[in-house]
This record gives sequence, C-alpha cells and structure tokens, in this order.
Amino acid sequence: MRSMFWARWATCALAITVVVPVALADRKSKSLSDCTSFVQEDKDDDKVSFKIQNTCSIPVDCAVSWRVVCAPDSKKRRSSHPGSAKLSLSSGATEATEASAAVCGDDTYAIDQISWSCQRNKD
Repeated sequence: MRSMFWARWATCALAITVVVPVALADRKSKSLSDCTSFVQEDKDDDKVSFKIQNTCSIPVDCAVSWRVVCAPDSKKRRSSHPGSAKLSLSSGATEATEASAAVCGDDTYAIDQISWSCQRNKD
C-alpha cells in the first residue's frame, strides 16, 4: 500500500516538473522590438524620413536621433549638427520625422549616427 502512495506521488511530481516550465514559458513577455519597426527613406535631395510603426497592443514612446555633418571631407568647413525627435505612438500607429541637411546649404553632407529606441508609454 505504501509503495503505491509513493508511486502516485512520484508520478504527480514528474508531471508538475514537465508541465509547469512549459506553461511559464508561454507567459514570457514579448519585447517591444517584436512589435515596433523602423524604416529610413531618402526624400528630396537633402532630407531623410524616419518612420516608426507600432503593432504592439500598448502605446509606446519612441526616440530617434541622428547627426548631420556638413562638408564631411573638408578640414576647415566641416561642421556637425545633432538632431532628435520624440514620438508617441498609439497601438497600430505609424509616425514619422525628418532629418534635413538644409543647414549645410549647397555644401556636401552626410547624415549618420542614426539610432532609435522605444519604451512602454508610462501614462
């Protein structure tokens, strides 16, 4: 009789050790990178558009930053102009911002150091 009790207990313990980790793995939260996306497109001769799309079920706050370098190959005329934008996106929304090299006038330019990030909306 006693061995039957231990056999049932061992079977239950084995079932719990197999089922519980699988159930907890399904509860793993998704990363915002799974449901946000970033697209960069050239516009006109001196603009770049940055679009962020939110397919998450929650609103997110995003930030985009970049640097416009005027006359990047010149030692005397070279100048750097950082830029950034903050975007609040509701669920399913797409927002865009632009980086413009108009500050460089007729000089050559480069837009680099582009980065973006999103986080859960705190409201």
